[in-house]
Amino acid sequence: MTVGNSQVRSKEPFAWGPVWPWRLFWIWAVIGAQSFGGGSATLYLIRREAVERHGWLTDDDFSRYWGICQIAPGINILGLVSLIGWRLAGAPGALLSVCGLLLPSAGITVGLTSIYASVREVPVVRAAIAGVVPATVGLGLLLAFTMVRPLLKSAWSDGRASTLVAGILLLVSTIAAALARTPVLAILWGAGAVSAVAQWQLAPRRRSPR
Repeated sequence: MTVGNSQVRSKEPFAWGPVWPWRLFWIWAVIGAQSFGGGSATLYLIRREAVERHGWLTDDDFSRYWGICQIAPGINILGLVSLIGWRLAGAPGALLSVCGLLLPSAGITVGLTSIYASVREVPVVRAAIAGVVPATVGLGLLLAFTMVRPLLKSAWSDGRASTLVAGILLLVSTIAAALARTPVLAILWGAGAVSAVAQWQLAPRRRSPR
């Protein structure tokens, strides 16, 4: 059974679409129970399930969905989960996906917070938490690489000009965020506008005979 450009392999008699909504709830609940380490770790788990394990999305689909969530207000990961759930099982899939991600993670967070309040000054606990930070950064770097790679590959297939535009946007966005303290919204919408204009300018050249 095909979902967009992705192949979903299953023998279940799907009534709502490629995936039962309650199966989505269970999958996201498992992710929510493992989503330690913040947004980058959770996003890594989501990508692993949606792209690598179940094949619901391609790399391009995942990057595109994440881009949509980046330019929208609110919690980006919840937006991504709802988009995937909607694509696979409509409104019930979106609702149950968000609930599945939130319920276990919220419960675990409340429990850990209450425990941490009583042991936060213990040296071993402080050292353990300090060790989590580099691991989280490592996951974030791995995730960034896996998301940037298909975009650069797609740009390369479109030609050198597209590759140059993608590289410039990547570099300028990083500098603008790190050094110029440019508002995030300005970076996202500005990069989107530049990319759209570049695509508009380059499209006639690709169609023209050589």
